[in-house]
Amino acid sequence: MLSADAPVVLLQHHGLDNPGGKTGLTLLRYRPGPILAVVDPDHAGASLRQITDIKRDVPIVASMAEALPLLANAGALPAVAVVGLAPAGGRLPPGMHADLESALAAGLCLASGLHTRLGDDPALASLVQPGRWIWDLRQEPAALSVASAQAASLPGQRWLAMGSDMSVGKMSACLELQAAALARGLDARFVGTGQAGILISGQGVALDAVRVDYAAGAVERAVLEASSGADDGTLVLVEGQGSFCQPGSTASLPLLRGSQPTALLLVHRAGQETIRNHPHIPLPPLAELIAALEAMAALARPHTADCGDPPRVRAIALNTGHLDAAEAAAAIADTAARTGLPCHDPVRAGGQGLLAALLGLDL
Repeated sequence: MLSADAPVVLLQHHGLDNPGGKTGLTLLRYRPGPILAVVDPDHAGASLRQITDIKRDVPIVASMAEALPLLANAGALPAVAVVGLAPAGGRLPPGMHADLESALAAGLCLASGLHTRLGDDPALASLVQPGRWIWDLRQEPAALSVASAQAASLPGQRWLAMGSDMSVGKMSACLELQAAALARGLDARFVGTGQAGILISGQGVALDAVRVDYAAGAVERAVLEASSGADDGTLVLVEGQGSFCQPGSTASLPLLRGSQPTALLLVHRAGQETIRNHPHIPLPPLAELIAALEAMAALARPHTADCGDPPRVRAIALNTGHLDAAEAAAAIADTAARTGLPCHDPVRAGGQGLLAALLGLDL
């Protein structure tokens, strides 16, 4: 429902400088369409570049009331107010409600990936203007069925990002790969499986809103839809969620089953040795994790000629955002030596090197 060129106001209340605002920060980094204002009372009037290091110039204001003149001056009404927060539990922060009301009363649409369904709020629903809408994207799609490995027979390639942990950069790696592929003139399509990915691409499936019996089927449907009109040169990049190593995650298996990938991309944070929120749970050596991922990916696949060989981990996307340049280069070289696989940080260096590795090309 959020078109690529729709003007957006990000509601980023108290989340511009911390992980609680990762949805909005991701949109600021990767959404190609216009973002005309950011609402965060903590940083009103400050420089977005200085706070976030994101190379984008967007004014920061204290309230929706202050954002509205910016939209009017840009001739950008109607626009879409997007909730940019991803708080623990996915509940709407109480202090944001007044700005939601102001946005709807002014004729804006509203998009949210929270578990709190804004469209079910009578006060908000009563303010929706004719022709406007509230999009609660974290909902299970209608009429789902269980998966049946249909994606295995699709043309082209399907690359699935698999993480050693949650929040290691799976979506960012896919988006950097897509940008690199498009720059080469390739047909590259992105399947969002979380709220930020869906808000950026305008399509996909909110996997954590789907009942487990239908999760693989929901991924399968999203991949089939994204592959409409594809040919042998098409790349479909499937955003990963969760991790097989994380005790609270159930997302990796339905992603494998539903997408029937032709290749896997392992995403890992440099130097991480335990699950981030469960330090008593160690991560296996990367070589062992790679073997486990490939073994799981080899199961539940059709044995027909057009499905190809079982997918392998072809490269590693290493998150080095917490390291300086020299430390990052050393970590990338060490990871490549220990695994025998190409290793790149696509956020730090762009996705061309990682794309070439996955395609088997020389830069």
